[in-house]
Parts: sequence; structure tokens; C-alpha cells
Amino acid sequence: MSVEHYENFPVASWLCPRPLRAPITAIYWFARVADDIADEGDAPVAQRQADLAAYRAELARVAAGQAPAARWAAVFTPLARAMHEHALPPELLDDLLDAFVQDTGNPLYPDRPALLDYCRRSANPIGRLLLHLYGIRDESALARSDAVCSALQLINFWQDLSVDLPRGRCYLPQGDAERHGLRASAVRAGPASAAEKALVRDLCEWSRQLMLEGAPLARQIPGRAGWELRLVVQGGLRILEKIAAMDFATLSQRPALSRWDAPRLLWRALMHSPGAAR
Repeated sequence: MSVEHYENFPVASWLCPRPLRAPITAIYWFARVADDIADEGDAPVAQRQADLAAYRAELARVAAGQAPAARWAAVFTPLARAMHEHALPPELLDDLLDAFVQDTGNPLYPDRPALLDYCRRSANPIGRLLLHLYGIRDESALARSDAVCSALQLINFWQDLSVDLPRGRCYLPQGDAERHGLRASAVRAGPASAAEKALVRDLCEWSRQLMLEGAPLARQIPGRAGWELRLVVQGGLRILEKIAAMDFATLSQRPALSRWDAPRLLWRALMHSPGAAR
């Protein structure tokens, strides 16, 4: 499946079993369209919030077994089919929308728990929905999935500082910034001070530890899904390596994976070695 937006999450890749590609694709487009409503274009905040409210009402409509309305039928028709055939928990889909609504207000986050609560709704539902599709329900797997998904979300934040800050999006926890003598709201994209680099370094290490907490999940998931998760974990850790290699200067430059990283990621996935990423 071809997508225009960079994502840390896998989308119906060739490693995904064929019977699950349709529901995973339906979940992806549900989230992708909602994210675009919240984040793309020039619509005012009030219009974005009104559209997300309508989108949320449409989710409730199909969750209740009603046919989708015409406006987003291309999204909700396959989603309704996936919800019916796989008993997808609608509350997880609703959590995603709750996070998108929160994004429209560009809030500041006072501390790490507040940011993790955002990740609980913006990222963790994806992992839980995938585990649901694979029939995995045990609490240890769910906890590890949450750790991986939150870590991926956080890594994406530190990777994208030079992109998000000019758009008014600041995910830097205020408590962490203050420990480095900074104000999160005053950090700007551009050349970074020593204190700003130290802040990014600490946040990357936090994200790395969270990823390592969840990484054993790849050994709990059988078959191709487990291999895909290994690659996802290694991709996130590789981004952290790239951030470290540029001396944590993501306020001025966005690191990204390239095809030259593929052999390294494949080898680490095979060995399931987390790598340095420091």
C-alpha cells in the first residue's frame, strides 16, 4: 500500500497475513483521514473540531450497526466491515479521535505522565487493535505493546522538532525543559544550544528505555507479525542512533531512515539486537 505521509507504524505490509490486510488498511485510513482533519490545510480550529465531532458521530453510527453517511463512506464502509468481522473495540478507535481533537488545541504538556497520557490515546490504540486482530489478549502483551507504541510516538516527536515547533506543536515536557534551565514554550526550531541538545538527549534516552521495555513483545507474536514488529522496533531505535549521531540537534534538522539502513535493520531484526541507540 502506498502512502504519502511518513509513519512509524506498519500499514498492511507484505509481512502482514493476507486476511488481515483489509482490516488493517481500514484502520489506517480511519486514522489517516482524522489526522488530516486535525492537522492539514488552513481550516480554523473551530472548523477542525466541528469536523472531528462529525467524524466521531459517524464512528458511533457504524459501531451501532447503521450504514455510514455519504461524506466519509469510503472510510467508514470498510471500517464498519472490519468492526463487524473482527469485533474491533470501538473505544480504541474513539481514543484516537480524542487525541486528534486534543492536537487541534496545540497544548503544552507539563510532564512526562501528561505526554504519556496523550500517547495512550494517539498511539497505543494502534498496537492494541493489531494485537486484537492477531487474537492476542494477555495483559503482558498489551503492556509491552503500549510501551512500543508510546516509544514510537515519542521518537517521532524528537525526530520532528524542526517540523513541529514552527507549526505550533510542542511536545517537550515542561518539567524536563525546566530541569535544563529552559521553558518548553520558548524552544524554537534552529541551531540548538547545549541545554537544548541535553534536553533532547534525555528525552531520547527515556524513549529508548521505553522501547526496550516493549521489545520482547516481538517474541510473543508468532509468524510474520513478529518479524514485522522486530523491524518496527529496530527502525525506531535506528532513528535514535541517527539523532545521537547528529549530536541531538533535531531542532535544526530532521533525521530519517534511508534504503542504506535496510541491511542493518534486517540484521538486527534477525538477531533481535536492540543496538546502541545512545
